[in-house]
Amino acid sequence: MSLELKCVERGLKMTEQRRVIARVLSQSDDHPDVELLYQRASAIDPKVSIATVYRTVRLFEEAGIIEKHDFGDGRARYEEAGEDHHDHLIDLRSGTVIEFTNEAIEKLQEDIANKLGYKLVDHRLELYCVPLDSAKK
Repeated sequence: MSLELKCVERGLKMTEQRRVIARVLSQSDDHPDVELLYQRASAIDPKVSIATVYRTVRLFEEAGIIEKHDFGDGRARYEEAGEDHHDHLIDLRSGTVIEFTNEAIEKLQEDIANKLGYKLVDHRLELYCVPLDSAKK
């Protein structure tokens, strides 16, 4: 389901500028921050302001349509909230964010919670890394 449809389903009023921002978010696979969203949205519709992007991102986040991430680079970054769970590997040199899933890690986290007397209901895993070739330096 598209981000625009999720917005409509949750009763959000969809202006043309919000539609543009929703489309830009839907097409992004790089966890953009507000500045990057603004650049991409204003390239499509020059009437989109940075303030509109900030307000729209906050609205979408409050509605549970997008998720906010802090990958330690001082910028809030966003991605569409989805039903599929994934974790993140962050390249500290380039800032690249790689999404991945690993069943062994998922099982281990559940096992740890169970052994400590808990049922795991949610989690977030972020791995902060440098490329192997640069780690040797």
